[in-house]
Amino acid sequence: MKVLVLSCSTGGGHNSCARYITEEFNDNNIECHFKDYLELIGEKRASLVEKLYLDSTRGNGNVFRGVYKLGELYNKSNITSPVYLMNKLAKDKLYNYIKDNNYDLIICTHLFPSMALTAIKKDCNIRFINVATDYECIPFWNETKPDYFVIPSKLLKDDFIKKGVREDILLPLGIPVSSNFKNNIKDIKIKTDKDIVLLTSGSMGFGKMKELVNTLITEFSNIYFIVVCGNNEKLESELLKIKSDNLEVIGFTKDMNAYMNLSKVVITKPGGLTTSEVATLNKPLIHMMPIPGVENYNATFYEKNKMSLKAVNIEEVVSKLRELLDNKKLQEELTSNQRRIINGNSASDLVKFVKEKYE
Repeated sequence: MKVLVLSCSTGGGHNSCARYITEEFNDNNIECHFKDYLELIGEKRASLVEKLYLDSTRGNGNVFRGVYKLGELYNKSNITSPVYLMNKLAKDKLYNYIKDNNYDLIICTHLFPSMALTAIKKDCNIRFINVATDYECIPFWNETKPDYFVIPSKLLKDDFIKKGVREDILLPLGIPVSSNFKNNIKDIKIKTDKDIVLLTSGSMGFGKMKELVNTLITEFSNIYFIVVCGNNEKLESELLKIKSDNLEVIGFTKDMNAYMNLSKVVITKPGGLTTSEVATLNKPLIHMMPIPGVENYNATFYEKNKMSLKAVNIEEVVSKLRELLDNKKLQEELTSNQRRIINGNSASDLVKFVKEKYE
């Protein structure tokens, strides 16, 4: 069997999830390749889509909020969406790539390639699986026609069914996080005898993040803060200007699981993949300042099921962190519910399912 995993560079979570899936299949001796769908359909279009997405999430997210709400309304009209029609244009190029490389199964962690595959499936025998990377059935998923649809939790089945996805294809395996992330954790030495709190910035602008970090190190002299900036070099540069013995600033790292594992509490933007990583390691979690739209759904799902606390501004981040650090019972409640609701073996369970159904 030969598997292709398709994603899109419209946010790091989709690609990270795709890479976890690819890694898990290869570790189980199934040939699997990851490919960015936007690269397949043309570099210019890929750059444009990525820029539009990133621009929509800047500021307070008003553009993204509007697009998301418009998508929800369009979804209810039962009219073929322009999103589907746009991706249908790529079907011949994608089909030729699949056939030329002899792929037997395609797994999609993003809506766009799934729509192109749906267009292909109307004319050709092709097998593919969708993987939702957020804790919400986003607009237009119901237009796709996969063999199966992996969703983050059985608690979301009714939401996906209500939005038009067939119940018999739903697989509540969880957002795939590779077994290596959970089981192969590097031993990192941190020069502190204090409790560690980890902050991951996501796409948050450096101005607000800098203000948050300055506030936290002022309010919590007994905590050592580690801030991971990822590829945001401007944010990293700004935070490195802050002088504090209780602060460590890190850029891109391949050891996120190690930093999470060392932490007493994790504070993060509520991206679906990062949130799943934290829950896989069972860490007390605070979701900070979600982007309006799907991030807010992620945070709400976790807060509703008592797996995290949600903070909508800097003041709430401070108060929620103080509450969590002072309340061991609350910490245990959050992590206990994470273990109960979130599948810690999501990626390996997906591989097992594929081997049973397709090999």
